[in-house]
Amino acid sequence: MSNVPSFSDAKVLVIGDVMLDRFWHGKATRISPEAPVPVVKVSDVDDRPGGAGNVAVNLAALGVATTLSGLVGDDAHAVLLRAAVEAKGVRWSVMPCAAAETIVKLRVMSRSQQLIRMDFEGSFSDYVDSSFLQYSTNLIAEHDVVLLSDYAKGTLSQVGSLIDACRSHGVPVLVDPKGADFERYRGASIITPNLTEFEAIVGACFQDDDLISSRAKSLCATHDFDAVLVTRSERGMTLQPKEGEPLHLPALAREVFDVTGAGDTVIAAIAAGMANHESLENATRLANVAAGLVVGKVGTAAVTRSELSGALQDESLFD
Repeated sequence: MSNVPSFSDAKVLVIGDVMLDRFWHGKATRISPEAPVPVVKVSDVDDRPGGAGNVAVNLAALGVATTLSGLVGDDAHAVLLRAAVEAKGVRWSVMPCAAAETIVKLRVMSRSQQLIRMDFEGSFSDYVDSSFLQYSTNLIAEHDVVLLSDYAKGTLSQVGSLIDACRSHGVPVLVDPKGADFERYRGASIITPNLTEFEAIVGACFQDDDLISSRAKSLCATHDFDAVLVTRSERGMTLQPKEGEPLHLPALAREVFDVTGAGDTVIAAIAAGMANHESLENATRLANVAAGLVVGKVGTAAVTRSELSGALQDESLFD
């Protein structure tokens, strides 16, 4: 496809593990006298939506009307996260949990290189009760597509109930999966594992196109998926529908600075396309271009509609 849809009428609901991505930036010019580690003089703090929040921001950057649902703590980090999400034009419908703490991933950066990451997190599975499920499912009917972003932090511990609710409303549901049990995502319209996640389920595929396609097709049959999209890093991506031929797309990145959140960009672009009634093939092609753009950025980032449009007009990208 040569043009990017406006997405102005598309509405997507993102449900999943919401977290705050915090970046400390500074110069590292010496080694600590206390241990053989660099000393970073922090000069800037950058807070960004992470996890499901990053997916939502990617959707909003494309012009999609986006709602974010999930669980956070009732704390200062949740306040910062909400402000960061709403600043990007995303509707915040996230439930606070008084006894929990918002998940924070802290990265220390120097000269655009990540030196260390520190995670502050606990599972939210104990907070996924009937009130949360009802709260989230009440949002489904007003959206064109639902996207479930699973980072194995507990928010989607009852993901089957959410998928069933989407199906009952006739709303397509996309899943970015985690873990070695894809049966829990039974009935999803599309799942988007990376190659490592895919091979953990089906076995080593040795980057063989035919093998990846056949095993993805088996997953569709076994778990009642409409399609499986396998993201393959430098080898691009493979879309295998339940019925029909696979679509193999080469990677389009010119340079790779950071793969953080690239999977979020991919599934967001597919959801945007589907919500805009694009074919699954066209939505996947858009997602492939978006993935090539986002890995050229540092940290969790989004691709705008104008960037996507510019890339599609750049013929050299497809040489």
